[in-house]
Amino acid sequence: MLFKDLGLSAELLRAVEKQGYDEATPVQQQAIPLVLEGKDVLAGAQTGTGKTAGFTLPVLQRLQNKHAEGHKRHPKVLVLTPTRELAAQVHESVRDYGQYLPFRSAVIFGGVSINPQKQKLIKGVDIVVATPGRLLDHVQQRSIDLSKIEILVLDEADRMLDMGFIRDIRKILNVIPKQRQTLLFSATFSREIKALASEFLHQPTEIQVTPENTAVELVSQIVYPVDKKRKRELLSHKIGEEDWQQVLVFTRTKHGANKLAEQLGKDGITSAAIHGNKSQGARTKALANFKAGAVRVLVATDIAARGIDIDKLPHVVNFELPNVPEDYVHRIGRTARAGQEGHAVSLVCVDELKL
Repeated sequence: MLFKDLGLSAELLRAVEKQGYDEATPVQQQAIPLVLEGKDVLAGAQTGTGKTAGFTLPVLQRLQNKHAEGHKRHPKVLVLTPTRELAAQVHESVRDYGQYLPFRSAVIFGGVSINPQKQKLIKGVDIVVATPGRLLDHVQQRSIDLSKIEILVLDEADRMLDMGFIRDIRKILNVIPKQRQTLLFSATFSREIKALASEFLHQPTEIQVTPENTAVELVSQIVYPVDKKRKRELLSHKIGEEDWQQVLVFTRTKHGANKLAEQLGKDGITSAAIHGNKSQGARTKALANFKAGAVRVLVATDIAARGIDIDKLPHVVNFELPNVPEDYVHRIGRTARAGQEGHAVSLVCVDELKL
């Protein structure tokens, strides 16, 4: 199905075309009409399915239908995400798709100064994309008024629960109107997610795009059994021998990410690490260098990698397997996006076989 068949405005279709898309993904085909109708939606959609546009486009359309330019600027749409990177990525989508519309948006997350965010909010915004902790800082300091929120989006809700944000989410929901449209996107439909949906959503329409924990179809997956001490050597060999240019490598720990990036650098492979202990500036710079091709390998932990969205990322490597299947799906979902083929490699040693 084409985007032009989904009832979107000319301004939004123009923005979609500028991004190089014409055909909607399954989640977009299902979610966009439901959101446009004003329904609450519970969507099971993994990373790489196009879910961000699946809520961004119809939310912008609903704003466009309801609010003419010049309307007093209170936040009307709130998108909550688990990590800074994902917040930045969603905000980028809001700006890309809303570029021909008169709405203002702001992204709010921790790890950076709160004052520039306050200044932006004081000037007035229509759409706020935020991580829960920093948003509550603004609520407590009264630099944001959430009393006019009409649409709430909980993106990667499963990850927010995993990271212990449920109390923060409840606090936020206490200060936004009960009468609202709520959209919840999650890679999994666990018992906890179902409970969250029954608590926060009103008679939601449920959509499930890919079965839970099914890897993205366009990803070729290869496992290399290898001794733990020889993993780095094998990785360097594969990158050099097969001339891999853009490689996202996952480790389990922050220390492991730093160590591997340093070792690859000594092998002559330009590398950078991103994880929770790095400043937001350092993370943003590393990601920008990776996207631009100035850095060949980006070594990341699972949480830091949420929100990394590169359309043509060819290679993902599991230097160490994650503990839970959902994280594996999220990892390899970084490649094979927007209809491109992807390549996922796992380096597995004996003590990881149980995983």
